[in-house]
Amino acid sequence: MAKTKILVVDDDRNLLELIHMRLEASGYDIISVDHENAAKEVAGREIFEVAVIDLQLVKQDGLSLMEELHLIHPDLPVIILTAHGSIESAVEAMQRGAFTYLTKPFDSRELILQIDRARERIHLTGEINRLKELLEERFNFANIIAKSEQMRRVLDQVTRIAGTESNVAIYGASGTGKELIAKAIHISSQRKDFPFLAINCAAIPESLLESELFGYEKGAFTGAVKNSKGLFTRADKGTIFLDEIGDMPLSIQAKLLRVLQERTFVPLGSNGAVSVDVRIIVATNKDLKEEVKGGKFREDLFYRIHVIPVELPLLKDRKEDIPPLVDHFIKKYSARMEKKVKAIAPAAMQKLMLHDWPGNVRELENTIEYAVAMTNRATLTDDLILKTKNGQDEMLTLQEARARFEKTYLQDLLKITSGNVSKAAELAGKYRADLYNLMKKHAIAPQDYKA
Repeated sequence: MAKTKILVVDDDRNLLELIHMRLEASGYDIISVDHENAAKEVAGREIFEVAVIDLQLVKQDGLSLMEELHLIHPDLPVIILTAHGSIESAVEAMQRGAFTYLTKPFDSRELILQIDRARERIHLTGEINRLKELLEERFNFANIIAKSEQMRRVLDQVTRIAGTESNVAIYGASGTGKELIAKAIHISSQRKDFPFLAINCAAIPESLLESELFGYEKGAFTGAVKNSKGLFTRADKGTIFLDEIGDMPLSIQAKLLRVLQERTFVPLGSNGAVSVDVRIIVATNKDLKEEVKGGKFREDLFYRIHVIPVELPLLKDRKEDIPPLVDHFIKKYSARMEKKVKAIAPAAMQKLMLHDWPGNVRELENTIEYAVAMTNRATLTDDLILKTKNGQDEMLTLQEARARFEKTYLQDLLKITSGNVSKAAELAGKYRADLYNLMKKHAIAPQDYKA
């Protein structure tokens, strides 16, 4: 069994070494550091069950460090140590989220007792918290902000359907959180202990999508040097999320229909059928009824996947959610970038509330990420919000700008080479497989560029 991992932070190196030795002798796995920056760095890559922090550190007090660590690990119990014990500081420590408070000099047995109590509390409440955050919170699944009536209705519906085995179709514009809802349904279902696997049907060429979904046998096609399990095999007893199913080719739709009807499929190059038990959740930003009328989507498949439809509202129609979403994203990116951004100015919030958000929640998140990255203050001001060239288009983050350039570059390459991937890879100075991965990432199909 893995040892309990504890973080100890104290700028008194003699005391730090003493605590380290005594806790290690008691069977704990200890990481001890003498500086708050080192504590934040190690907390970003390690999971601790308890932290022991001195109140007075090199550049900041232990309580502010505790609050920063809680942005990374919200449930981490923190024991504060101080040589200047008082009722006031004890009360403040507890009010700001400390598990308990010990005054130096302290008996190491008392420290170990408090660590064990903290561990016990975490272990006893861990399952309760998980259910509260992921399952039982009717209108607040993990990472889903739902203060508006529209989103409350959506999550009320999700709560009721999660325990069923019915297929679910999630409809919504880009950036509205379709995959997040799909994950919430899975985590809230009887299948939560089995895989949740997602695939974007628009991002993979037809020639590859079938093998990605159903797998293949060695020798099934050029380059198939070994057997490969597809998503349906790997997701057995779990959930498959088929994003942008409206873009699935008709030939693959027929094979998917067979899986839904018979719960079996045949991998490429195989003669034997594979049985599978999966729940299907699909998502699209298209009107599938119109796609059926236009002959672009099979009517029989539509009725198989459209058992329980879930409609996600646009962000402009649920603006009550913008303030809590902004607060969530500020905390998220402030912690990730190690900044002390705490709030947003009223004028900046007004600017956000007046925007129409064509990119929905994803656009809002990018906007806050940019603002947090660019500010050197504790409050986001309106000059950093929705900076535009023409006053209408959103400011791209560096990552979005790079992705846009990358996609345009790939499209230009394929135009020049008339969809010949080998020639395009040669011109780009990349391996052919790398180019396929990039095309998959940006939903580019080389056959669209063939003469």
